[in-house]
Amino acid sequence: MGAADLQVEVKNSPRDIHGWKWGIAVAAILSSVFLFSLDQTIVADVQPDIVNHFHAVSQLPWLSVSLLLGAAATNLFWGKMYSQFNPKILYILTVALFEAGSAICGAAPTMDALIVGRVIAGLGGAGMYLGVIMLLSFFTTPVERPRYIGMIGAVFGLGTVLGPLIGGAFADSSATWRWAFYINLVIGGCCGPVYLFMLPGRDPQPGKSFFARMAEIDWIGNTLIAGAFISGLMAISFGGIVYSWGSGQTIGLFCTCVALLALLSVQQDLLLGTTKQRRMFPVQYLRSKEMLILFAQTAAAGTSSFVTIYFVPLYFQFVRHDKSLTAGIRLLPYIVPLVVFTMLNGVYMGKWGYYMPWFLVGGLLMLASNAMLYKISISTNAGYIFGAEVLGGIGTGLFVNAPFSVSQWLVAPMEIPSAIGFIMCARVGGIALALAMANTIFLNLSQNEIHGIIPAASKAEVQAAISGVGLTLLDNATPEVRAQVVVAIVNALRKGFVLGIAAGALAVALSFFMKREKVALKASPKQGGTGGKSENGNGNGKI
Repeated sequence: MGAADLQVEVKNSPRDIHGWKWGIAVAAILSSVFLFSLDQTIVADVQPDIVNHFHAVSQLPWLSVSLLLGAAATNLFWGKMYSQFNPKILYILTVALFEAGSAICGAAPTMDALIVGRVIAGLGGAGMYLGVIMLLSFFTTPVERPRYIGMIGAVFGLGTVLGPLIGGAFADSSATWRWAFYINLVIGGCCGPVYLFMLPGRDPQPGKSFFARMAEIDWIGNTLIAGAFISGLMAISFGGIVYSWGSGQTIGLFCTCVALLALLSVQQDLLLGTTKQRRMFPVQYLRSKEMLILFAQTAAAGTSSFVTIYFVPLYFQFVRHDKSLTAGIRLLPYIVPLVVFTMLNGVYMGKWGYYMPWFLVGGLLMLASNAMLYKISISTNAGYIFGAEVLGGIGTGLFVNAPFSVSQWLVAPMEIPSAIGFIMCARVGGIALALAMANTIFLNLSQNEIHGIIPAASKAEVQAAISGVGLTLLDNATPEVRAQVVVAIVNALRKGFVLGIAAGALAVALSFFMKREKVALKASPKQGGTGGKSENGNGNGKI
């Protein structure tokens, strides 16, 4: 880039800081993306230590689901809040909320306190993650924005994979599992001065009072959707594990979820306690084929990614008896291509202007990867699994973060917060549902098969063995029985990749219905707008 080009870019930039100051600001806020993604998987390897410490194996499912409950239930809420308040101030508040939850987890005297801390961290983490996207959307031009969105995806993927490694390292050291949560305070404290003094800010509603801004939030709609998410995730996560599928608790949770969704539909449609401008759910996007496709594509990419990240290390731990660190390292063939191709998508999608091919090729590779992983057995060669990981990493990286950029090209500047919140809902909600479903499939199938092999084993013993909390179940077993149990676990584990196959097939099918026109992007001075225009002549940021 020449000096003249740089001067034009600075002149058209919607932010007031550039150069090394902007670089430090971006690095600081990306660290919070890393911490949020890290927290989603860091308990994978520390949960045995936590459960044994508190003697609470019955509460094991809460460790992974509690963070997702807090995050999935508040995405749309945070999107509305960012449309009313200065993104810098709101972002800092959500960081503080996330750090408070992490502090509670690290100092938790009981399992219940730790679960509460995880929920609080999820609440703050969702707002923090959305805040990073908002800040980088408001203070970048449409041409450069995909690059920054690509950085977010790369950092998110890196943190997700490093979670089990870092958690396991703390659990095996004298620092103990508590530092898996305290580490958030250290990094957040180091970046705090940057948040306060270097981040750009802008009031989206200048002159508006605090109470007038709060009145713009659809509190009834937010309460209904939070309740629906929480009851639905609890029903899927605990069904057959904590409560039987036919129990009153499971049936009641499912019924509550359906009832709340029905009430939400009525409330949003009839504008009960809200207005068309204030309602929580962006109903207008339900009439946009392109936005609905982007929503589904986001959920599909998240589903495939997290199923791979959770189940591949688990396979190596059970079959190859890998330690946590070694099992995590075996994910490098997935994470390296994921990071590289997420960045490539961020650089070149905006330059080329076409986005449909990224979803098509990515979906095909993602489908092939999950189909290969579905065929694994205890005798599968490690090279075969690594090859499947490479395909999955490339495919997912090609479009995992693309919807965040594309959705902003399709809407007017004033709708950017709603569009990002809509896509973010698909990201976190899709991941939460996928993990809950995959974990339920794995635990239920393996539990049933192991009971058939060892009928005398108690439910608690089987669950402890599957989750890695305790292996006393196999202490006195013969080699033949041990082998049968491992085969049962692998057979149950690979069924989780059915979700990845479905996600890949959905991504491919939907890509054929996406727009194929080239989007011409141009910088829009001093606005966080899109400036997008397709070759068919439609302007105003819409295709």
